[in-house]
Amino acid sequence: MANLTTKELEALDDQLNFEHVCVTKYQAAAAETQENTLRECYNKHAGQHQQNFNTLLTFLR
Repeated sequence: MANLTTKELEALDDQLNFEHVCVTKYQAAAAETQENTLRECYNKHAGQHQQNFNTLLTFLR
């Protein structure tokens, strides 16, 4: 992996935090809704943000 600057690492940290917040919010919304269509949509978005989080984390390792 290439050496990253402090600013680049901070940007990646910010993005990881953003993805984590999105996963948490979508999972909470899915748990609260009674409508199956919305639940599926929220779970789909939570999964995509979890995948983004995992990809970024893998990049940093």
